[in-house]
Amino acid sequence: MAQGQLVIGMPAGSLANPSRGGNLIELLKAAGFPTKGYDQGGPTSFPLNSVLMGWDGRPQEFGAQLAIGEVDVAIGGDDWIRERVLEFHYEYGQTIELKKVMSLERGHVRVVAIHRKLESGQTFDMWLKALLAAQPLVTMVSEMPYIALEWFQKKAASLGFPDSHTGFSVQKFKTPPKIESGLVIYETWGKTEAKVLNGSVDFGLEITQTGSAIRNYGLEIADEIVNSETGIWVNPSIKDDPEKFELARMLLLNLYGALYAENKVLLLFNARSAGVDAILGYLRDNKLFGDEPTMNTGAVYTEFSVQMDVSRKDLPIAKVRYDLARLGATHIETIPIESCIPGLEVVTF
Repeated sequence: MAQGQLVIGMPAGSLANPSRGGNLIELLKAAGFPTKGYDQGGPTSFPLNSVLMGWDGRPQEFGAQLAIGEVDVAIGGDDWIRERVLEFHYEYGQTIELKKVMSLERGHVRVVAIHRKLESGQTFDMWLKALLAAQPLVTMVSEMPYIALEWFQKKAASLGFPDSHTGFSVQKFKTPPKIESGLVIYETWGKTEAKVLNGSVDFGLEITQTGSAIRNYGLEIADEIVNSETGIWVNPSIKDDPEKFELARMLLLNLYGALYAENKVLLLFNARSAGVDAILGYLRDNKLFGDEPTMNTGAVYTEFSVQMDVSRKDLPIAKVRYDLARLGATHIETIPIESCIPGLEVVTF
């Protein structure tokens, strides 16, 4: 790892695309970490923060890189981090500890088990139980073979087959099975639905947002296995390096501030002294401040500063401005908030 720098795993793919990545680039900019090169496929750098180093990679890889210390912090999904943790467990007999220290509230997907349509009245569990009783070797396909394996072993045990299908083999699609009994998982790079639909495997595991592609193929969802989102992940051993630990805390604090500020604005307005009580009552009734509003009191006017969430459907900002104006507020200004940091206590790892 780079000394004196915090190495950040920067995910290639949709998250690096300004129009598809849930505004990750804008989030980093609002946090004070504008990137250079990230939206062009790399190499990624942080021109205003030389203590940060971007390591461009696939989210699929970051779990392993965190485990071996190749990156200090990674931006990745719960699903792919879990996949790498399970791979270390099943293939190498190693237990690795990785920690999610912040949700970025982006990249929401579901990992689900899928299958062809069944006969009327037959459930997936009924069908799978009959399959396990009839076939010593079953097959499935997945981009995440080890999440698939963990799910299958738990499912088989719950159906009364805790021992007969414990063997497994993760292979490329569609190579000859390396085992005679258990589960063969064909690792794929997309179009999982087609392989299930056409009967190349018994069932599959798919990554989906809405499930529309699964429905378009005429397939059904048996189980929801993982509900995933993008977050900030670390190896807890980063605490053993005080310099990197402090850099990680700086990164997280500023990212939190940018996340906290999303959908929030600052309303600034004036009110004559005679109208202050009515405005305070309105702000209090609509929960538009915490302990107390920010007020600068002058001889004739009082200046108010109120933070507001513009995503509130029960109280649209347009109505608030109108209501305040009716109560005598003047010079009502709306200022976007780029960052709002409540305090250092928000960083808890």
